Amino acid sequence: MDLLRLATAGSVDDGKSTLIGRMLYDSKSIFTDQLEAIERTSRDRGDDYTDLALLTDGLRAEREQGITIDVAYRYFATPKRKFIVADTPGHIQYTRNMVTGASTADVGIVLADARKGLIEQSRRHAFLVSLLQVPHLVLAVNKMDLVDWSEEVYESIRAEFVEFASKLQISDLTVIPMSALKGDNVVERSANMPWYQGAPLLHHLENVHIASDRNLVDVRFPVQYVIRPHQNRNQDYRGYAGQVAGGVLKAGDEVVVLPSGLGTRIAGIETADGPVEEAFAPMSVVLRLEDDLDVSRGDMICRPNNRPSVSQDIDAMVCWMGDSPLVPGQKLAIKHTTRTARTLVKELQYELNINTLHRNLEAVDLRLNEIGRVRLRTTSPLMADEYRRNRATGGFVLIDEATNATVGAGMIVGAE
Repeated sequence: MDLLRLATAGSVDDGKSTLIGRMLYDSKSIFTDQLEAIERTSRDRGDDYTDLALLTDGLRAEREQGITIDVAYRYFATPKRKFIVADTPGHIQYTRNMVTGASTADVGIVLADARKGLIEQSRRHAFLVSLLQVPHLVLAVNKMDLVDWSEEVYESIRAEFVEFASKLQISDLTVIPMSALKGDNVVERSANMPWYQGAPLLHHLENVHIASDRNLVDVRFPVQYVIRPHQNRNQDYRGYAGQVAGGVLKAGDEVVVLPSGLGTRIAGIETADGPVEEAFAPMSVVLRLEDDLDVSRGDMICRPNNRPSVSQDIDAMVCWMGDSPLVPGQKLAIKHTTRTARTLVKELQYELNINTLHRNLEAVDLRLNEIGRVRLRTTSPLMADEYRRNRATGGFVLIDEATNATVGAGMIVGAE
């Protein structure tokens, strides 16, 4: 059974947490005591309905204000698929939380309130989903019960969003009218909207095709750990453990190890369940090589004629997550795949207004939750691809060496 990661996004009060609660409830993925607890809490708060948003909004501040602040992860499964849901905040000051939740998602769900239509935050979240190269996007036009299930309202919002999405890099867009509170078109098809001929949300999520989203062309294997057991029965064993980040690996394939450039062949591929003939993303495996080469953590195994860029100069889009601003000349640690290095911020090329997509070329720093394009110089070369080609080898995080806090998430757009 395959795993689908999805992230919700949208403005405050668009119903993200309620939608996830409804999916968990209608797919019978919550325990009786959980349901009793939120029913009791809803009654104590004076609500005249069971507030399913309480399933994900667990922080006291979230419940007091009725908003999502932190990213909440929920796990559930249907007979067809397993799901990990990231409920991400809508406020602009929590952009870093939204980026964190959506960075690994296969599907992004942007909610829009049918009464308000598309607002600034709807567009901002759609842009962030496209920036993070989330392959599939669903626009959920929520609260249709409050506009009398109007097809005209839905069509107006759908047409406006399709026009906006044409300016973004979105390859697969689905628009679904629904009522998360009432359950219409979430798990079951709505009887109130017979004019909508598409599938309800859960059916779409169960059937969306994600296998081809992963890069199966460019072989990328960042070495995470060298396995060298000191045992009499395994005197000569040497394996290289890691997660396949791209392509397909088979025993007998010619490969090179970067950054050294030394060539060899794959002698065998092993997993926790035993040897396998081939490995592909995102499998975690151990590779054995025919030759004894100097291979260590942070090195990358790839094909001789299909290599990533090996560079110390990196151009990237960075979402800044630090409380103090990013400025040119700043020194940070950078974590890219399994490799860690130090880096210098050489240049801030522009700050991107994520509401208007305007580039501010006069920006002198990046503040908390702002996104901009920067040029970095690293102390040791990174083996990287462009983020749009491979999210695993094109993404990185920036770390404040003094506090060890993650202060930035980056997407590589070029390496020299």
